[in-house]
Amino acid sequence: MIKEKSVREFIELLSSKEPVPGGGGAAALVGAIGVALGSMVGNLTVGKEKYKDVEAEIIKILEKARSLQAELLDLVDEDAKVFGKVAGVYKMPKNTEEEKAKRNEAMEQALKEACKVPIKIMELLYEAIKLHRKLADIGNRLAISDVGVGVLCLKAALLSSRMNVIINLNGIKDEGFVRSTRDVMERICGEALTIADDVYAKVKEILGD
Repeated sequence: MIKEKSVREFIELLSSKEPVPGGGGAAALVGAIGVALGSMVGNLTVGKEKYKDVEAEIIKILEKARSLQAELLDLVDEDAKVFGKVAGVYKMPKNTEEEKAKRNEAMEQALKEACKVPIKIMELLYEAIKLHRKLADIGNRLAISDVGVGVLCLKAALLSSRMNVIINLNGIKDEGFVRSTRDVMERICGEALTIADDVYAKVKEILGD
């Protein structure tokens, strides 16, 4: 599995001509890194006398973050799997009208499946961004910069996933599917980006930047 590779192996594979991992897997990994930074802030908050009043809430944040991080890492491999299906369709014959029709039908289905992974990534990133909003309020101030770095990673992953949805939608002829998927994508993106920007602004204010 791709997610089990070392950092160096992942980067070398990403930079190669191999079809996977690609932008989708990279977005999921960057998202997992963003979540991990939030978890670090949480772990630096738990057990501190100064933050004992919020410890129970921080523990809940850590539990949620652990789940989100695991799901995002799983989606690194899931993205590779669905892209593999799309790549397989490109190899299908298209010499006759019948072959072309079968190929087009298969491509439509493969692209629809390929849209689901970045949409799922976006949903998870949205949840992670909301956790960072809480951490910006109650997390250890000595690690507040990591909340900012974490939310920037999540924002980058979110916008990257949006592009991965769009490139798949561009090849889909089902207008209803395209419209409904775009609506979901834009709703998640709009709400999540607003929160992410607020978190980043708050961190900058705390830092005196």
